Amino acid sequence: MKRRTVLALALGLAACSSAEEPPRGMRIAAGEPGGFYVEFARLLARTLDARVLNTTGSHQNITAVNSGRATLGLSLSDVAEAAVAGDAPFDRPLHLRAIGRVYENYMQLVVAADSPIRSVDDLAGRRISLGAEGSGAAIFGDRLLKAAGVRARVSHHELSDATRQLAAGKIEALLWSGAVPTPALTALSGSHEIRLIDLTEALPTLLDAHAAAYHRVVIPARTYGNPRPVPTIGVPNLLLASRDLPAETAAAVARVLVQQAPRLVPASALGTQYLELRSLIATGNVSLHPGAADAYRELRG
Repeated sequence: MKRRTVLALALGLAACSSAEEPPRGMRIAAGEPGGFYVEFARLLARTLDARVLNTTGSHQNITAVNSGRATLGLSLSDVAEAAVAGDAPFDRPLHLRAIGRVYENYMQLVVAADSPIRSVDDLAGRRISLGAEGSGAAIFGDRLLKAAGVRARVSHHELSDATRQLAAGKIEALLWSGAVPTPALTALSGSHEIRLIDLTEALPTLLDAHAAAYHRVVIPARTYGNPRPVPTIGVPNLLLASRDLPAETAAAVARVLVQQAPRLVPASALGTQYLELRSLIATGNVSLHPGAADAYRELRG
């Protein structure tokens, strides 16, 4: 959604609500430094007067929310849906609710510009980082390699370490899940020529194997110096809470997502952003928290 449209919507809605503000002292489970999770979480935390917890990503965020260590947490929708269903990597169903579908994640498979790797099939036998253990990228990456029938030499590194290892030639590819541009990948592209791999050939097989909201998206030209747009796979990102979160708190956070939308999109963001009513409520198999649902109905009028 264009930033101008989001701004107009937010200004219009801000005038119609006098609801109480979110309580202070909340904790938001975010992600790794250098990624969009942390950028978004910091903006949200500033608006909510909350604290950001650095994590390795979706799995750890879900665990933190479920245990009560975090009030809110960011997660890829496929990982969140596995959590509520009790599917791998979770050993039982978790009682989570969504506050909203907040923005688009882009699966970004990065190689050196002169790499012979041109497709997922070319990863066979290659050294690749699939992201930190338990991250959304790691879980998706495992599914991706299985869908393609590829056996690679897989390791798991946080993004900052993976970019250093790719630059040094210690790994041949890294997979990252995030919005575009991801700051750490922008920094890498400033010192080393990199190339993005089209992942969409695996999309039909992934959809057959998993009941997930995988879909085709396009990374814009010149995002990381790429001369042309690069198709890849997108996964929606959810803001999660425990189902025990008080309804008034969930409602207050939902109102912030709509009313403060212009303040919650990092200035560097190029890709698709949500934060408007029609998309916030589209949380798939993860039910909206009743408090958030009430707030969205109120704001819709």
